[in-house]
Amino acid sequence: MSQADKMQERGTITPRAENYSQWYLDVIREADLAEPAEVVKGCMVIKPNGYSIWQQIQRDLDDRFKETGHKNAYFPMLIPMSFIEKEAEHVEGFSPELAVVTHAGGKKLEEPYVIRPTSETIIGYFFSKWIQSWRDLPLLINQWANVMRWELKTRMFLRTGEFLWQEGHTAHASHDEAMVEAQKMLGVYADFAEQVMAMPVVKGDKSETEKFAGAERSMTIEAMMQNGMALQSGTSHDLGQNFGRAFDVRFQNRDGELEYVWQTSWGVSTRLVGGLIMTHSDDSGLVLPPRLAPVHVVIVPIYRKAAQRAEVLGAAEKIAAELRAQTLYGRRLDVEVDDREEYKPGYKFYYWERRGVPLRLELGPRDMESRQVMARGRTGTFAEKQAWSWDGLSEKVLSMLEAMQGELLESARARREEMSVQVDDYDQFKSYYGEGRSRFSYAHWCGDAACEAKIKEDTKATIRCIPWEREEESGSCMVCGKPSKGRVLIAKAY
Repeated sequence: MSQADKMQERGTITPRAENYSQWYLDVIREADLAEPAEVVKGCMVIKPNGYSIWQQIQRDLDDRFKETGHKNAYFPMLIPMSFIEKEAEHVEGFSPELAVVTHAGGKKLEEPYVIRPTSETIIGYFFSKWIQSWRDLPLLINQWANVMRWELKTRMFLRTGEFLWQEGHTAHASHDEAMVEAQKMLGVYADFAEQVMAMPVVKGDKSETEKFAGAERSMTIEAMMQNGMALQSGTSHDLGQNFGRAFDVRFQNRDGELEYVWQTSWGVSTRLVGGLIMTHSDDSGLVLPPRLAPVHVVIVPIYRKAAQRAEVLGAAEKIAAELRAQTLYGRRLDVEVDDREEYKPGYKFYYWERRGVPLRLELGPRDMESRQVMARGRTGTFAEKQAWSWDGLSEKVLSMLEAMQGELLESARARREEMSVQVDDYDQFKSYYGEGRSRFSYAHWCGDAACEAKIKEDTKATIRCIPWEREEESGSCMVCGKPSKGRVLIAKAY
């Protein structure tokens, strides 16, 4: 039995410093978030604890999309192969990842279907039916769905054959209007990542090499994980008129002339759950920011005698009811009372710590006499036990949860700052990306794809984005010495 198998058998979490990849898998297992779908290669089963986090992400984002005028729809998951082939760059980009259905109902299909890797093509087809005039624009659609991309190397939540996501698709009367839309939606993602996930991100443009297949311009938010690697956490694309031309999506403009529409697409996926894990969790297990925690507070009743049980549980339920009447960021507090008789308090502490519940309250007979609870936060300045009076308890709980949300964001920002560097010398740059090492490097690049390919070949790091908030700074490409207009963000990535 391997060391990793032995640690899994004991329920131990591998320390991050020892093996970061195994630590990540251990946290997922111990928090009961997901497991490999062994009978379906490259896929995973998202268990209730993991799916509840995705639901919190989904609810918050869905509200944001609707506030910006988008409406939800649903399109078929089977896409005719001829649709995929209509946009040459699109099919070339996705060809290695396509899963194709050739038989159904016991017969060979006249035309194969592709299990959707993304929906630009089939949505383009229906846009051509729905749009005739400038009066039909803008058309703002979002879809919550699953997609299939036949990945060779998989990792739960970060990269699996099938995954869940949302994909926004919009059509506009002008390129300027489409660009405003694409940039606005990237801003929605960035605000969500920082304010809800407590995960700071860098907004920027993808290089020509890294942009989405079929797009004129791709924009991204990039987050740093605790090991210095980047995670592409959301993208937004200016599709130009490429899919409009491919699917003849035309409209009569105000002057009575026919034009092709300008389109955008944008999306995030369940890889955000992976980003959440790797941004905040520790060697004791999952850490969740309160805004996304399915359970905000767990109350653990403590008693030694059976005669004390009813009284302690009654007090615990009363406190829970008071807390459930409170709201945090517009959402009612979710409070659990762990009344399981078959487990001792120590096990319960361990159980909820592994699952990342932000706040634990302990209540026993002595606490009841003193009209107090013992409070312990999952992380940060609240990790030491404190005695809290029943008087004003709701206010203390809300205040602590809000403070923890802010602490997690500031901690992630401080870590990113510590692990970011400006670099001009190529040999020094390469020294940052040895075996198992990464960081955010800001370096000059001439824009040449050959230099970009050399960086990747030499270090396995890639140009993550051309930051929007970079200073205009003339310099020389660290690879070839040609002029550069500014620094780009480079890191290894998931």
